[in-house]
Amino acid sequence: MSKLFSPLTVKSVTFRNRIITSPMCMYMAEDGFASDWHLVHYGSRAVGGAGAVMLEATSVREDGRIGVGDLGIWKDEHIETLTKVASFVKSAGSVPAIQLAHAGRKGSTWASGRESRPLMPEEENGWEVIAPSDIAFSPEMQTPREMTLQDIEEIQQAFADAALRALKAGFELIEIHSAHGYLINEFLSPIPNKRTDHYGGTIENRARFLFEIIDKVKNVWPSELPMAVRISATDWMENGWNVDDSVWLSKKLVEKGIDIVDVSSGGTVPNAKITVGSGYQLPFASEIKRELKDQLLVGTVGMITNSHQAETILTNGDADLIFMAREFLRNPYFPLEAAKQLRSEVPVPKPYELAF
Repeated sequence: MSKLFSPLTVKSVTFRNRIITSPMCMYMAEDGFASDWHLVHYGSRAVGGAGAVMLEATSVREDGRIGVGDLGIWKDEHIETLTKVASFVKSAGSVPAIQLAHAGRKGSTWASGRESRPLMPEEENGWEVIAPSDIAFSPEMQTPREMTLQDIEEIQQAFADAALRALKAGFELIEIHSAHGYLINEFLSPIPNKRTDHYGGTIENRARFLFEIIDKVKNVWPSELPMAVRISATDWMENGWNVDDSVWLSKKLVEKGIDIVDVSSGGTVPNAKITVGSGYQLPFASEIKRELKDQLLVGTVGMITNSHQAETILTNGDADLIFMAREFLRNPYFPLEAAKQLRSEVPVPKPYELAF
């Protein structure tokens, strides 16, 4: 059995392999509701053999959406359609997972595929955005309203409420989205966070918003189910958040009882110079894994496109989990093909046995 296809048990949940469908914004929801499209999209990845299928950034508040078509989990009515997705994913042998998110200053957009444009509050379907400080992401986007302490408390509670809805819907892993320049990442990074209160300044203060969210979520999320946090390991900018900060944060996440850190990067500022290539974010995950060792499971993502590349990452001890995005868009059945390439025996859905 290859490392990639060795099962992994985290608390009470067993992943049949180390391949995770990474959260990918689809912008196909209406009023936040999952539809048959989401059932088929995520169900295909589960049938295709993923160890876990993680739903896209799912907004904890209506005004926390990135774009108009975001999935939502801000009201109880969303539970029913999310339950259908989670139930099918589990029936196909994958762990149903969901990413909880708030867009912060990068919200209020219209997006579809490669097309995206900001929506102003006065436009149809637009809304006011908020952030730790009143600094716009770019000249084209809204200048956010700086959050009050009441805003902070309300959004932290929204994450906890969303986690409870996720539990009721049948998800067995939640991920708190703290990456890519969205709200929690905006607090962490010294570039968008210029606050002078106890949520700004030192790294400890800037991380306080995330830590308090985790505390509130743990009040409703069962201790036997795993929790993950996605981070941007670096802003790719001088004087921004960096890998040393991410190592520090990961150690603190261990203390908070987090099981998995999902290591991505960037998204905080529009003009960062990012060197994109095969496995370009792996060094960040590797550094965190080297420092944390077995205290925390580390996931890596970014231009991982073939079975031997993924196997080598795990064999070298650079990460524990492989999060895959675009390759899953191209090929929902990547894990079944990868198992064959790595000579690993895995269950194949009976209707597909002749193909694999």
